[in-house]
Amino acid sequence: MARKRKGEPIHGWIILDKPEGMSSTQALSKVRRLLNAEKGGHGGTLDPLATGILPIALGEATKTVSYAMDGAKTYRFSVRWGERTSTDDREGEVIDRSDLRPTTEAIHAALPAFLGDLDQVPPQFSAIKVDGERAYDIAREGDVVDLASRKVRIDRFDLVEQPDADHAVFEVDCGKGTYVRSLARDLAEALGTVGHVALLRRLRVGPFTLDGAISLDELATLEQGAAVERLLLPIETALDDIPALALTEAEAHRLRHGQTVALLTRQDRERLEALRGTGDGDGTVIALFGGKPVALARVEGAEVRPVRVLNL
Repeated sequence: MARKRKGEPIHGWIILDKPEGMSSTQALSKVRRLLNAEKGGHGGTLDPLATGILPIALGEATKTVSYAMDGAKTYRFSVRWGERTSTDDREGEVIDRSDLRPTTEAIHAALPAFLGDLDQVPPQFSAIKVDGERAYDIAREGDVVDLASRKVRIDRFDLVEQPDADHAVFEVDCGKGTYVRSLARDLAEALGTVGHVALLRRLRVGPFTLDGAISLDELATLEQGAAVERLLLPIETALDDIPALALTEAEAHRLRHGQTVALLTRQDRERLEALRGTGDGDGTVIALFGGKPVALARVEGAEVRPVRVLNL
């Protein structure tokens, strides 16, 4: 006897404006319940403290989550000077204090050093695994976690305002794996003081912005069908930077069944040539038939090999 399906097969992306005080997993579960969606995932974890863009992948869109997580991100955050916490945000215990408050001039002078490729040590309370354990689990037991630095990229780091002597608000454009809490900690140290993140809001994840975002409260007021029709973005939204390869019906049939497609004719070579110089250069394409995604695939020479087949 076939197992009864839990939820409807909904495929695409919902841009959620996550509220404060809720984990990303809790937010995902709430969206799935509201839409009665069978399957879901999220594109980039936000701490409970943080608000803002949490892309929710439903159905076959979950196969493209890694591409959303690889996208550039924009954050607005407030740093509280003079107090360092165990978590590098306001939810932790204060473990160090300083009477020094940086001036506007000092902040502007310090910011350029944080642009480009940086070595960044993640916060003690992070989800990174150390010998099979999450760093935050080790830190909660009172042990110091020895975390290796990692390469991150900062493309923009601007001082937005200084509401008072104890706080400064910043905006940053950054790449995958950047910890804003570490950025605030390291900036404070460079300014001769200590600090932590008091407020954090994510404004962008790759192609997903606040312009098309919806809150959980707003989502709850919509009928399921109306919400899906109005809010659901196509699966390929997360793949804006990946070249598209149009397929024939026969080629699409082969890819859907996990088979390699050979592109050998002159017309095929012209299709391949049109892909040169686009994307990130690793040969990944989104294969389309009739304007609909068939698979994430990789072009190797004159062959197209399926990586993730999209069952739509």
